[in-house]
Order: sequence, then structure tokens, then C-alpha cells
Amino acid sequence: GRDSSTHIAPAFIDARAYRAHAHAYCEMIAFAAPSTRRPASRGRASDGEATKARVRRAAVLRPRAAAAPSSATRGDGTRAAAVTREQCVEFIRSGCKPKSAFRIGTEHEKFGFDAETKRRMDYDVVNHILTGLVDRHGWKPIMEKENIIGCTASKQSVTLEPGGQFELSGAPLETLHETRDEVKWHLETTSALALEKNHKFLGLGFDPKWAVNDVPMMPKGRYKIMRAYMPKKGTRGLDMMFRTCTIQVNLDFESEIDMIRKFRTSLALQPLATALFANSAFVDGVDTGYQSMRSDVWRDTDNDRTGTLAWVFEDDFGFEKYADYVMNVPMYFVYRNGTYVDVSGESWHDFMAGEVAQPPGGKP
Repeated sequence: GRDSSTHIAPAFIDARAYRAHAHAYCEMIAFAAPSTRRPASRGRASDGEATKARVRRAAVLRPRAAAAPSSATRGDGTRAAAVTREQCVEFIRSGCKPKSAFRIGTEHEKFGFDAETKRRMDYDVVNHILTGLVDRHGWKPIMEKENIIGCTASKQSVTLEPGGQFELSGAPLETLHETRDEVKWHLETTSALALEKNHKFLGLGFDPKWAVNDVPMMPKGRYKIMRAYMPKKGTRGLDMMFRTCTIQVNLDFESEIDMIRKFRTSLALQPLATALFANSAFVDGVDTGYQSMRSDVWRDTDNDRTGTLAWVFEDDFGFEKYADYVMNVPMYFVYRNGTYVDVSGESWHDFMAGEVAQPPGGKP
């Protein structure tokens, strides 16, 4: 119910007491409950019928949970040697740090658009903004072949999502006040550079007007692989890539117990955060009746790597179980000699054993 968030504290003490509420949170995250939808608007334009039909279909989808960790197996059914499992677990464990070293890392995405035509920002304007950060503000460029695809400065970076959504990956900062100042400088600076090309930025969770095919794709090799692979795994992957934006926060932990508490609490609070900041009601120029269409997109994107991790609330959750989950997620690509090699759908365990044919050079 609406007061289920009051059960967060017991999760710190006993996973069993909390597990019963995990399924309720899964339902809330899916935004299937009537209280999370707005009444549909009357008198919608006739050209929005396709969008309304898709929304109706989405509304009856069952909430999906990401797959739980499983034993690593090769394609022939034999178990692959987890040659680096211990290193992966230790890598996660190495993130533990004292509270005095805790920092906040913010990721901030937004859409760029032409102020006159309202069309999404193309790469020429993206290039102008990134080059302006480099030439006028001393940032260092990030290049992929001949194209600038991002830049860095003072532990910050600006990178591009598939459809040109601008993303600030903020520096690790001590306070929310520092985060605010960082984001404020970023928005003011990038907005001024965009305005030189008569473009502006828009902070919404979902593109309210343009279809996937109307959005220019950025010149990043991995996005070509993802664009081809995503439709094989769900119906909303391309929407996620090209038509969504978000704000995320990265937090430190001091121990495995601390990580577990923060992980569970973050998942439990996600429906509340989605509801508080929902601002993506429009798709293809039509009012969908949803408060957060961006949230709905994640219900059918790629169930191998997205969804509600219900097993996080199990008693045995910790560094090892999370490492097992990550190692069993199918691969997208291998980066070799400046090129993204398509290994989408392949097993990471097979790759580590040198049994994936696509990337040259045998074992990694």
C-alpha cells in the first residue's frame, strides 16, 4: 500500500521480514497500480492512435524481474571454469571505504533540441558543444576515431547517449551543495554553447514528440551493436536508448553489510523517487495517461540485465551473489584495438575461456 515505505527500516535487521514487501515494490516499480496513472485525456489527436495502442499493450504486461544469479554453463551444457570469479568479488570488495571518504557521484542527462524546429540535436551541434568545452574551458577530448564523443575535466566527464542525450558524469563530491554547484555550472555552460547554434536543452524522462527513427544516432561503435541487439530482447529497448533521460546517483559503502542495506533501500525507494519526479506523460505528441512513461519502458527492455532484482532481498545476497549475477549477464561487445567487436548474446564465461569466436587473439 501507500505506507509500505515504512517497512524499510526492518530490512536493515532481517531480510525475511522485508522479503514479503519486495513483491509489492516490484508492482509499484512497474507502475501498474491505478494510483500511479492519470485519467486519459479526452480529444486526443487521431495521429496518436498507434501510441495509444502501444500504451494499452504495455499496461497489461506483467512486471518483469531481472534474472537471478545462476551457475555458469557453456553452450553445450558443461560448466565453464569461473577463472576470475574471486577477482571479481574482490574487485567489488575493494570499493569499501571509511565514512570519511564517502562521496556523491551524480549523473545528469537531458535532451538537446533545435529552438526553431524542435527537432532533436544532431551531431554537428553536439560537436560544437563538446569542442567548446575543450577549446574554451580546458576540458580534454574523448575521441572515437575522428569524432569527439565526450570530454573530461577534474574527475567529471560529459558523454553522449545513443540519441545525443547529453550526460554529465559528475566528480565524486562531499556534499549536495557541491553537487548543485557542479550541475549548475554544467547546465549554464552547455546551454550557452548550444544557444550559439540556436539549440536548447530539455529535462524530461521521455522524448515527448519524436519517434526513434526521427532521432539522429551518435557516431559511437557500441551503439550500432546495441541498436541491432536490443529488439531481440524486448519491445522497448530502442525507446530506452534514444528517447529517455534520467538523473542517477552513485553512493559509496563501507562494508558488505552497508552495501546490502543501501542496495535494498535504493530498490525499495525507487517507486517513490519515480512518483515524486515523474514528468514523462507525452509520447509522439500524445498524452499517454501515464505519469512516467520512462518507468514503463524498463518493463520490457532487456530482462537479462534490467528489471527489479528481487533476489537482492534474499538472505544470501552479498558481494558474491552480485558478482555471479554480473558475470552471467550476456555480453554486448569486446573493445579491441580501437574497435567494438560484436559479441552480443555471448557468454562472458566462454569469452574468458577463449571459446568465443568473434574477437581475435584467443583468451583475453
